Amino acid sequence: MSALRRPSPGALPRVLPGALPRLLTGFLLAAVVLLVGAAVLPQPAHAAGSGLDTVAEALKKSPVYVDPRVRDQLPDADRDALARKIRDADKPVFVAVLPDTPEFPQATLMRVLRAKVGITGVYVVHLGANGFNAGADRQVLAHNAVINLKTAAKDSHPGDAKGMVTDFARQAAAQARGEAPASWADGGGDGGGSATGLLIGGAVVVAGGVGGYALFRRAKKQREERERAELEALRVVVDEDITAFGEELDRLDFRPSEPGATDAMRTDYTSALDSYDLAKTRMAEARRPEDVRPVTEALQDGRFALATLAARRTGAPLPERRLPCFFDPRHGPSTTDVQWAPPGGAPRPVPACAADATRVADGLEPMTRTVRTAGGPQPYWNAGPAYSPWAGGYFGGGSVLTAMVAGTLLGSVLSAPSAYADSPSFFNGPEGGTESGADFNPTDFGGGFGDGGGFDGGGFDGGDW
Repeated sequence: MSALRRPSPGALPRVLPGALPRLLTGFLLAAVVLLVGAAVLPQPAHAAGSGLDTVAEALKKSPVYVDPRVRDQLPDADRDALARKIRDADKPVFVAVLPDTPEFPQATLMRVLRAKVGITGVYVVHLGANGFNAGADRQVLAHNAVINLKTAAKDSHPGDAKGMVTDFARQAAAQARGEAPASWADGGGDGGGSATGLLIGGAVVVAGGVGGYALFRRAKKQREERERAELEALRVVVDEDITAFGEELDRLDFRPSEPGATDAMRTDYTSALDSYDLAKTRMAEARRPEDVRPVTEALQDGRFALATLAARRTGAPLPERRLPCFFDPRHGPSTTDVQWAPPGGAPRPVPACAADATRVADGLEPMTRTVRTAGGPQPYWNAGPAYSPWAGGYFGGGSVLTAMVAGTLLGSVLSAPSAYADSPSFFNGPEGGTESGADFNPTDFGGGFGDGGGFDGGGFDGGDW
């Protein structure tokens, strides 16, 4: 990383830290004087909003919206209690209870609502007497999780709007990634044209520079905290990988001076030892999740060197340089490709070690690498974007890795260029609770509210209601 450049002594006045607040305070007081006069004058009444615009504006300010026409489905006390639970969980879960009217068309309701709110998160809607649907941005909650939670809520609370939305929201808040949107921090409000609102609005405009800087600092702090948490989770996994590789070195029990040792064998062994030391050093130096990629690259090189050394010692054909086993890179270099598909996904070829290739051929589950997550143990491809550099070091990233994990949570992250193009490790995209506007995967936020069962629904892509 290049060194930070210090400003020259004359670039910024020494009095700037104190002068800036005083200057803004002066502007703020002047604005207050002007706005007080305006505030005492009659203000034009705001026309009440209608349809999804009203719902979207309300959800930007509070996690739960109940249309007055269906208030009996989720009374005010229950609505407020649910909103408090979601706020306390600090997760981007949005709940709407709406009447089944033409202003809320089933076919496009979820997708349009997500676009109008413009915040990444989990969205759940109860519509009319029995309609129920949910969707989520995949970086917040996996598509399969949405389907399963929705099905469970419907089956557990048939005909009970309060039970459905409360159960779903509680479970989703426990599993969702990201944080509550900053727009919930003020506790909501109608945004009307009152004198107080006008006065506060003017003050906010005047103090926009300070407010913008504060938001920037808050976002920066949140990102750093998130990266630290992700790195610590990755550290556990990578330390396991390094330990496993060290044990492989010990089991090989090669001595450079042993009878029959050749220069080629000694070179392989030295390469493996160098990779082991490099992996430990790089992991000790890692400060961000993306720093993990060189670690797993080193382990990949080391395992190939060990496989080559083992072949030389036994007289077997030298191994082909292949990607490691997709199911668990600790299994070493792959020996063949097998057809594999994630739940609900299309089959695709993935590299596999000999043992996992046999298991797949026999109709058994491969020995998959699982990692700890807030939702319990998950295969690494469903553990979130933090594992993209870990996997990228093993499999090279790019289109090869994206094709292998298509249809999984990691695949949805890697295939979202608009969201993650600015970061090769995919850490700077819109997380749960951040504004993305209409930039989201429309297949996650689609249509119908029918009562059909099964696993065909969920998400924003035509799921049943």
